[in-house]
Amino acid sequence: MPPLTATALPFVAPAAPRSRTTPSNTSLELTGAVSSYGRDQEIFGQGEPARHVYKVLTGAVRCFKLLSDGRRQIADFYLPGDVFGVEAGGEYRVTAESLTETAVVVARCTSLTDGDEIAHAQALWRLAIGELQRSQEHALTLGRRSATERVASFLVDVAERLGADDAFVLPMTRQDMADYLGLTIETVSRTLSQLQATGLIKTGACRRIQIVDRAALEDLCE
Repeated sequence: MPPLTATALPFVAPAAPRSRTTPSNTSLELTGAVSSYGRDQEIFGQGEPARHVYKVLTGAVRCFKLLSDGRRQIADFYLPGDVFGVEAGGEYRVTAESLTETAVVVARCTSLTDGDEIAHAQALWRLAIGELQRSQEHALTLGRRSATERVASFLVDVAERLGADDAFVLPMTRQDMADYLGLTIETVSRTLSQLQATGLIKTGACRRIQIVDRAALEDLCE
């Protein structure tokens, strides 16, 4: 699905601060046009030629695969400062969609080898390591953690990546969370209610989350 708007003016995506626990890929600067997408719009599709890479300026993006039985498995979420769409092969392995009103920098894949090759190689290496670390952490979450541990870990991760202190708004729905954490939406909703009942978080309208006891929530992630 085409973006809502796009400007042909070149844009260099600035670096953004990341948390101490989240692998950073913001050192990879991208020069390209800025495209804007509405909620739930496709940015690129699984199996399409991988000609561009993207960096989130505002909003959020989900990348997912559709399984053979029609179920959706979300591979990752990308927040402001994150780079996505970098592929080892010639096709995108996932579909990328905007979660909210989202603006991204769109750069040609060939731009990653233009200019300072050493600097770009180092940035790509850091990006690859960061993606590997997040994939390993996600595999651990799906394979070894309880529903409560999965949801707690997810909330801590999103808060840190957004640079939030104690209160933030989740850009993704509970169904998105369920498809990422390998749970049902009923389990996600019940777990959030349990975390609120035990005084660890407060939930509000429009997906607002307030972390009341960060230390206890982080203990659940261990």
